[in-house]
Amino acid sequence: MSADPKLSSWEEAVVWFRNQPEQQQVARDAYYDDPLVDAAARYHASEEWRAVSRILHGRRGRALDIGAGRGIASYALARDGFAVTALEPDPSKIVGAAAIRMLAHDAGIAIDIVEEVSERLPFADASFDVVFARAVLHHTTNLEDACREIYRVLKPGGIAVAAREHVISRDSDLQKFLDQHPLHRLYGGENAFRLDRYVGALRTAGFEPLEILPPLTSPINLFPYTIESLRSAVVSRLSAKLPVPCWRALLSHDRMFRFMLSIAEQFDNRPGRLYSFVGYKPQQ
Repeated sequence: MSADPKLSSWEEAVVWFRNQPEQQQVARDAYYDDPLVDAAARYHASEEWRAVSRILHGRRGRALDIGAGRGIASYALARDGFAVTALEPDPSKIVGAAAIRMLAHDAGIAIDIVEEVSERLPFADASFDVVFARAVLHHTTNLEDACREIYRVLKPGGIAVAAREHVISRDSDLQKFLDQHPLHRLYGGENAFRLDRYVGALRTAGFEPLEILPPLTSPINLFPYTIESLRSAVVSRLSAKLPVPCWRALLSHDRMFRFMLSIAEQFDNRPGRLYSFVGYKPQQ
């Protein structure tokens, strides 16, 4: 791979990155590939979105997709029957609001698009039944303000899902995470918070109860792995380290494998590991 260029926008960074032959799979895993309508349909069919759909099961009405990016979650919400508003401050045609407009046109679905940031939501109180934010909170300039705004625009009884948020164990781990991020070095813009910072911001905003979905056992956080593909990868790695025939038989039992993952999570300190959060606004 050639030396990283200095790029002036997120769109330029994504375009350059996805044009590198050795990064094609990574770009596809991030849904940065074209045609966009195909990438969005693949996201809607993914294990990640199926897990989100289970959380949203039985809910209908208006959904707000914050930091919508290319619109893949807006597409999925619309396909699942929600009236969708996509909030995206970037106007660009590859990774921003113009891309969402093209996606809505090509897919034949209705998505309202608002170009604004999540710390300043231009909506009345109690406007939405669902707020969804995929990999958004760690980008906010003020996490606490963003969480308060999400809570404000939710209807009583509504639900907010903040998916795939980067977590660090210590503030000193942040630079290590940024140094290893494949896109941050091209343009910047990445970030991560400690788990207690996310939890504190969400609970202070008013979300109760608040569910915390951990990195290794939630399908939302596992992508591009699934439980099955992760199992295969773990078996291969363990077999390489200790070549005995028992690993595949032992870990083929779903309960045993999930138990092993739950134990591993207690020792997982990878900078930038993914957590998701499900917050509920109490009925008044």
